[in-house]
Amino acid sequence: MLPGALTAYVGLIALIHLRVLLPPEAENWTIDVFGFIPRRYDANALQIYFPGGEGAKIWTFVTYSLLHANLSHIFFNVLWLLPFGSALARRFGAVRFFVFMAVTAAVGALAHLVTHEHAIAPMIGASASVSGAMAAAIRFAFVRGSFLSFSRGDADAAARVPALSLLRALRNPRVLAFLAVWFGINIIFGLGSISVGAEGASVAWQAHIGGFVAGLMLFSLFDPVPRIAATADASSRDI
Repeated sequence: MLPGALTAYVGLIALIHLRVLLPPEAENWTIDVFGFIPRRYDANALQIYFPGGEGAKIWTFVTYSLLHANLSHIFFNVLWLLPFGSALARRFGAVRFFVFMAVTAAVGALAHLVTHEHAIAPMIGASASVSGAMAAAIRFAFVRGSFLSFSRGDADAAARVPALSLLRALRNPRVLAFLAVWFGINIIFGLGSISVGAEGASVAWQAHIGGFVAGLMLFSLFDPVPRIAATADASSRDI
């Protein structure tokens, strides 16, 4: 059974996606007002006017993550959220989980802004937050008894095992393998300019990396579970 916080998050995304039933003009307006558009922050005198005014420069750092291009876009984000987001929502609780998803979305948007300074195309989708959730979850996912270990208990107990410190996580072979695969896939998407979706929208891989790094680095600020003891290194291995 999914934790309530994740169910609410996915439900909110699904509810917002009903915007596709609006007339095209109204749907485009929602994207312009709530999507993340780097050009909105351009100080150039020839700045284009975007709906939403100054307020949109603030809220779009988060609201873009709740908009999606189509059902397949939602499906793939939810697919990755099911294991990683479920564990994180159980561990953090609702308030921490929602704030964490907002923070990683904002960092992902910042990474996109830095690398697409003058872009007019709106960025939408929860991928930066999903990436952040994946990164945060691997801080405890491979610890014995957790949800990616070979010996685990019930879902709530598996989500609340003591986490590894960042330095110890970066020495864990399984974490390193996960990082190599994850970054490798995103670099391939970036260098290959691979497009996804029916509209051929390109993958905002820099935002993914921004959200992922934020999740990995900021995990401890949100984690309510006491840190794993330095003498318990063996507990990070399945036996």
